[in-house]
Amino acid sequence: MQTHEIRRRFLDHFERAGHTVVPSASLISQDATVLFTIAGMAPFKPYFLGQSTPPFPRATSVQKCVRTGDIDNVGVTTRHNTFFQMAGNFSFGDYFKAGAIEHAWTLLTSSLADGGYGLDPDRLWVTVYESDDEAERLWQEIAGLPAERIQRRGMADNFWSMGVPGPCGPCSEIYYDRGPEYGIEGGPVADEDRYLEVWNLVFMQDMRGESDGSGKGDFPILGPLPQQNIDTGLGVERLAFLLQGVDNVYETDLLRPIIASMEQLSGKKYGGGDHQADVRFRVIADHSRSGMMLIGDGVTPGNEGRGYVLRRLLRRAVRSARLLGVTEPVMPTLMSIVRDLMSPSYPELATDYERIEKVAATEEKAFLRTIASGSKLFDVAAADLATQHVTTLPGATAFTLHDTQGFPIDLTLEMAAEAGLTVDVAGFERLMKEQKDRARADAKARKGGFADLSEYRRLLDQGATEFTGYSELQTEARIRGLLRDGVPVPAAHEGEEIELVLDRTPLYAESGGQDSDAGTIVGAHGAAEVLDVQKVDRKLVVHRVRITDGEFTTGAQVLAKVDPEWRLGARQAHSGTHVVHAALRQVLGPEALQSGSYNKPGYLRLDFAWDQALSAATRSELEEVANRAVRQDLPVRVLYGSMQEAQAMGAIALFGETYDDTVRIVEIGGPWSVELCGGTHVEHSSQIGPVAITAESSVGSGLRRVEAAVGIEAFHRLVAERTLVSQLASTLKVQPAELPGRIETLLDKLKSAEKELAGLRAAALGNVAGTLAGGAIDVAGVALVAATAPEGTAAGDLRTLASDVRGRLGDRPGVVALFAPAHASVPFAVAVNQGGIARGLAAGELAKAVLPLIEGRGGGKKDLAQGAGTRPDRIPEAIDALRAALLTAAG
Repeated sequence: MQTHEIRRRFLDHFERAGHTVVPSASLISQDATVLFTIAGMAPFKPYFLGQSTPPFPRATSVQKCVRTGDIDNVGVTTRHNTFFQMAGNFSFGDYFKAGAIEHAWTLLTSSLADGGYGLDPDRLWVTVYESDDEAERLWQEIAGLPAERIQRRGMADNFWSMGVPGPCGPCSEIYYDRGPEYGIEGGPVADEDRYLEVWNLVFMQDMRGESDGSGKGDFPILGPLPQQNIDTGLGVERLAFLLQGVDNVYETDLLRPIIASMEQLSGKKYGGGDHQADVRFRVIADHSRSGMMLIGDGVTPGNEGRGYVLRRLLRRAVRSARLLGVTEPVMPTLMSIVRDLMSPSYPELATDYERIEKVAATEEKAFLRTIASGSKLFDVAAADLATQHVTTLPGATAFTLHDTQGFPIDLTLEMAAEAGLTVDVAGFERLMKEQKDRARADAKARKGGFADLSEYRRLLDQGATEFTGYSELQTEARIRGLLRDGVPVPAAHEGEEIELVLDRTPLYAESGGQDSDAGTIVGAHGAAEVLDVQKVDRKLVVHRVRITDGEFTTGAQVLAKVDPEWRLGARQAHSGTHVVHAALRQVLGPEALQSGSYNKPGYLRLDFAWDQALSAATRSELEEVANRAVRQDLPVRVLYGSMQEAQAMGAIALFGETYDDTVRIVEIGGPWSVELCGGTHVEHSSQIGPVAITAESSVGSGLRRVEAAVGIEAFHRLVAERTLVSQLASTLKVQPAELPGRIETLLDKLKSAEKELAGLRAAALGNVAGTLAGGAIDVAGVALVAATAPEGTAAGDLRTLASDVRGRLGDRPGVVALFAPAHASVPFAVAVNQGGIARGLAAGELAKAVLPLIEGRGGGKKDLAQGAGTRPDRIPEAIDALRAALLTAAG
């Protein structure tokens, strides 16, 4: 049975059983404590936590998931994947243990003709929590399982929680016996390779407390939940390899074709007895699929967060291909194969393929350049080791190559072997562990319990806040709730900052990149300034206000008013963002998709997928297209429809955003700009006013940012630039049009003067070098020059001067130590010539005699060392110490 069919049967089964089919949420997690969606229940977490009321009593989904905690084990074993699909069914206070068990057993064991998976009931085992007598009884009554195929396990295996205070409960796992060829008898407690877990049923019934840190089951059970819930997870990929009769997930229909393509490119065979080659084949299959799914959901390669994970996945795939002997780019081939395999379930991968492929191919090109630059650094390090007759590359060097150049350790190992070197792997792994420990500590610091949103939920249960701001700037409303730090209060008085919830509001809550509205709320007995407006659960609008007069009480009638000037600027900026986005796609192509934005009155910023800086000509063209759209007075139309209708119109959805069943579509100039958007907009493009591009920059690999001033702010900027040009022209006594030529002439003169000055400085330093070299003294057969450089010698010139003096000492062994005292620092340089090196002298070692006396830091190699201290008064003592160290070393 093909994987797509497994998905379809699961959803059909539960839809027939009265479940609402919920599409997969984005892989970009809405939970700030994790980067990616890591479980099928993640989109439903607010319902389980009681933060919001579920819109349906039961649901089902097949959720895209990515877990990267075991990324280093991917490929090494056949059990680990980064991307996987978790099918689940969920009940929110509806059915409980009996219903969950019946639904699962029916689907697994029903015949193919009846829509089931046709698994042999006699090969199914289950585990239950050690004290869950009810679950064991239900398995016997509903499924007819004999007692010997029901095993009890402790909290570590069969009790579920989110890892923080919140809902928890026992679970029951379903296993399939693959047969004696896969391991020993005895059920899941004896061998989880033979007995493969396919489905986990979580009976969410209790609330847990804070952990005391001693172990997995170290938290108290505070009591039962207000309602009992069901959360289940069936591993689609695991079930696929069972139903397809193969040994593991890498042999299934959605991964084996990727491996086959790499067999053709590399000329090597998967499963041919070369374990390392098999590992690389599996890494390529897993990571290329995960990479495509992440790019499809809007992640772009970067140096931190989600972007770093994606970069690592793509680069590990490219690296593995190179280690298989493939030298040509592989991402275009891999992405096309993954598209064909996954698009039957995720059609957006096909429609958005051009952008996805470009992001992956661009990252591959960047990595190949990294390999080239990393190879140069490796060659320098290897050559330095050779001069020192050392055959082990330090772990710190391997870590630097990995951390700063993205250079994989296995490539370092391979190149080291080719150079006749070994690598201090233990040292490398120690530094990697320290880095991971720091990251883990940071993640732990950010992770905590969930905020108490029960009061917000109570308010939301009274109904969503009605937003009236699309059609009016003033709305009469009733105060539904007053909260101080999330706790309800009956009244609030002048000077207090509180959260205020109305039944209706014209004030826009920050979302979709648009900043929240400014305004006021006025009642019969008080007035307040609106500081911020936010949404809870996308439906409840919460106003952060400062009471400026009188008092507010719950239930009072008020008038909520938007600052009209603020709203005008906000509308201009948000519509301007859409115009700039459309202009980008017109100038650069459809792959220049927005991946984030922010706008407020007078200002907009837009991030978009692109792999190179925009030239001055391109920026001018972008600005021209945007302002022509403004001048054409294009109509701005707002429509409402289903997501399918919006997609048929070509509407662009923002990555990471969540949309309701009915979406709002903003159209500017017909099909020229069509986006899903809940923001406030102008009615005609001419109302946007001028658009002035103010900046363009990189915000990560494959991601650029443009910033622009809009409306009156753009006009002010243009006026400021005009004033600046006028002032420059007046100062230089030329017409504005003549400024470029005049400035170029002045720059040429400045360069000539700087060149002449550099020549004079070099000549002066040369004279000083001759004088210093002539004053060399003999110390144990070594010519020593140890002196203070002339006053005014810059730290940057000190190294040049020391090298020049060293060169003037001739063939005799020589050491030069120069100091350049300043008010609070002592730059220094120590140089040793070839004769001195032959005598066993090293600049870096001699510098160590100087550093303690001047309380400095520094170091270097055999021929040159440099640094700086903080005690200029102790230079004479430092010179004496250097002379003593030289006597010892040379003697």
